[in-house]
Amino acid sequence: MARTPTRSNDWGFPRWRGYGTNREAATVRLCDRHGCTEPGTCPAPKSPNSPERWYFCQAHAAEYNRGWNYFEGLSAEEAAQREANERRDAGGFSQSKHQAWAGSGDGSRSRDELRALEVLELEVDASFDDVRLAWRRLAKSNHPDVRPGDKDAATRFQAIQAAYDVLRVAEEARTWKPRAEP
Repeated sequence: MARTPTRSNDWGFPRWRGYGTNREAATVRLCDRHGCTEPGTCPAPKSPNSPERWYFCQAHAAEYNRGWNYFEGLSAEEAAQREANERRDAGGFSQSKHQAWAGSGDGSRSRDELRALEVLELEVDASFDDVRLAWRRLAKSNHPDVRPGDKDAATRFQAIQAAYDVLRVAEEARTWKPRAEP
């Protein structure tokens, strides 16, 4: 018959231990990447719409996510349809105005802002001064008064105006500061 230990390691001061702690070894799941000995704390799907998961460390999860394509194997129409269905189903979780930093895009700009930058033929990291200069340049070259009767130029001019408005509103929201109360 095995003898149970009667001695504790708290030396008579039970508050030295954390609540809920015990002496048993904690189970740690290792990273699923072959040869990695780090703990696997980041779950990643094995395939789209599958409940099975890999468990990676942070470094290997980042490597795995870099190559992940959620729409792999779908045509452009099927991918757009799936995205539309998922947006429709997640309508109750639409983005709040105060969480605009978490929207789609590169993290600093929304998807609409990125499209507007494409219309104005600018890079993603363009400043608002660059936006203003590109808007003036393109608006002058596509203005209906400069090109009378050219319907393509008129539609381009409208797209340029809409893109500038999107970027202007976003810049105002980014730089808006509340008034100081007297």
